[in-house]
Amino acid sequence: MEITVDFGDQEPLPETASRTPQDPDEFLAQNSFRIVYQFNNFFLPQIRDMIEQKDAINLRPEYQRRLRWTNPQKSKLIESLLLNIPVPPVFFYEADAARYEVMDGQQRLNAIREFFAGDFALRGLTVLTPLNGLRYTTCPPRIKRTLDRATISAIVLLMESESERPHEGMFSITDVRRLVFDRLNTGGRRLNAQEIRNALHPGPLNRCILELSRLERFTEVFGIPPYTEADEAEYYENPARRKNNLYATMRDCELVLRVFALRDPDNIRGSMRSMLDRAMAKSLSSEEVEMFADDFQMHFAFLCDLFGDDPFTIKFREHGKERISAALYDAAMVALSRVWDHREDVRADRVGVAERLRTAVADDENYELIVGRRNTAEAVRGRIDLLQTILLPG
Repeated sequence: MEITVDFGDQEPLPETASRTPQDPDEFLAQNSFRIVYQFNNFFLPQIRDMIEQKDAINLRPEYQRRLRWTNPQKSKLIESLLLNIPVPPVFFYEADAARYEVMDGQQRLNAIREFFAGDFALRGLTVLTPLNGLRYTTCPPRIKRTLDRATISAIVLLMESESERPHEGMFSITDVRRLVFDRLNTGGRRLNAQEIRNALHPGPLNRCILELSRLERFTEVFGIPPYTEADEAEYYENPARRKNNLYATMRDCELVLRVFALRDPDNIRGSMRSMLDRAMAKSLSSEEVEMFADDFQMHFAFLCDLFGDDPFTIKFREHGKERISAALYDAAMVALSRVWDHREDVRADRVGVAERLRTAVADDENYELIVGRRNTAEAVRGRIDLLQTILLPG
């Protein structure tokens, strides 16, 4: 059964403070950049081969977002290709020479790959209705030939060489990628905040977050189907997991990131979104990442044992239902890290901890903190301090 997690009120980014007016010409001269792009057309079998061989297209589902398209959505794309209806181009970013990352179009490319592999049957077609139920392997020769001759357009984005770019005041490559992501996703299903963070900040921390979100105990607590596949590439194909809302929207990864972001007192400023953005952009050594991973696993296991069944779950007053509070979870994880040296005292006072938590939830002001209704910096600090007192009073 899927578990509902309440993330509280993630407030929008605060308005930026007013700045000294700058001369437009001077600003453009110092900050302009030029994105170079080229057009390519690929036959569908080429796309399939490039993805399968993994030598040209990086289609890792965690690069952008996790796969969300339904069977009818994928089927309509195949129908459009058979009817020669123009399909929006996909966008690639040339990370290395002849090595492309998918910036937009992952769902389309994956649908093509899956259909050629025979992974799904056409369903929900409204024009070519007799084709409903067909897989590529069972398609008549004419349909196969039509698909083999169909093409999809690709726009490959490149940055100018470092020597050709102005340096002072120049946008970073990450800034440019963020801008392009935002513009590409102004229509259709927009990337959510965590999907954008995940796409823009690959590296040791991002990989660590993904791995922690797959821990057996973590998936059990948050109601995510367990990772039992032998091959990591199969993680993304699990049908039950793809239907899980936390997994599909990458909010499972956001839950891990919240702990990392709030462990640093200096990072608790601005909105919750800005705290998470700054944390994800940090450059960490492999040793620092490993230390966080070890701490996370120990602290999570400790709290699960401390709170017993259904940890981080409280009854919400608005609807009277029991749900996991993401705010209670992140505050407890950070508070525990502060009193970790006294963990045996906390463990010995399990009954007292439970009673203090019940008392806090019954209090109107503390309830608002624990459910995260006000995710301001002040409220975040307040709930962490509250949980620290609950765990270890005095």
